[in-house]
Amino acid sequence: MNRIPFVLAVSVFAGLAATSLVGAPSIPANIAAAVADSHRPDTDQQRDADRKPAETLAFAGIKRDETIAELLPGAGYFTRILSKAVGSKGKIFAVVPPRPPNSPADRPDPVARLKAITDDPSYANVTVLEQPLAVLSVPAPVDVVFTAQNYHDLHNVPNLDIAAFNKSVFDSLKPGGLYIVVDHSAEAGSGARDTSTLHRIDQAMVRQEVMAAGFVPAGSSALLANAADARTAKVFDPSIRGKTDQFILRFRKPK
Repeated sequence: MNRIPFVLAVSVFAGLAATSLVGAPSIPANIAAAVADSHRPDTDQQRDADRKPAETLAFAGIKRDETIAELLPGAGYFTRILSKAVGSKGKIFAVVPPRPPNSPADRPDPVARLKAITDDPSYANVTVLEQPLAVLSVPAPVDVVFTAQNYHDLHNVPNLDIAAFNKSVFDSLKPGGLYIVVDHSAEAGSGARDTSTLHRIDQAMVRQEVMAAGFVPAGSSALLANAADARTAKVFDPSIRGKTDQFILRFRKPK
C-alpha cells in the first residue's frame, strides 16, 4: 500500500501533536449520567479510574441523539456508556468480526461477548454488526466512529489493507463526523513493529494512516498518558496492565 514516508510523517506529526494536546475537558450531563448508569457491571466500574471514560468521551464530543459505530468493542466496556450517552433517540452499531472457523475452543465469540448488552432492554439502541474486517459498512452515515485499544489489531488481520479500511471509515461518516482512536503507545518511531507482540502502536503511524484517508486532525489528548510506562512491555503484562501509556486522537471528516 502507498504510504507517506514514515520518517517524514514522524517529524511532521510530532510538531502537530505538540500543538494540539487538550487537557481534561468538563463533563457534559449526558456523559456523566452514562458513566453513573446503575446497569454497568461492577467489573467495568472498577476500571473507570484507569480508563477515565467520562473524560475520554467528553473529549470525543459524544452528544445525545448521535449515531456511533464502535469498532471492536470487546466485552462492551464503552458500548454501555455510549448507549446511555446518546440516549434513546441515538444509535450504537457495535462492529465485530465473525469468529474464525479455526479459532481455539477457549477463544470467545465476538458476538457472544456482547450478548449481556444486547439482551438488556436498557441498551435497546445497540445493534451488533458482524462483518469481516476488510472495510467498515454501516446502514447509514454515522456521526462518530470510535475505537478504544484496538486500532493496532487492524495491523494483525491477515491481508487487511489499512488504507482501504480507513477510507471506508471516512466514507461511513457524515460530513464533519469524527473518528476517535484510543490505543496503547509504542516507542516513538516504531511504527507498526509492536502491534502483534506488545499490542502497541506508534501514534505517529496512526496519524499518518488516518490522514491519508482524507481526515484532518481535530486534537489529541494526554488524558491516558503514563510517563512511567517504558512502552517495552506487553500490554497484558501484570506490571503495566490497565496502566499503559495511551493516546487519544481525534480526526474530522471535512464538511
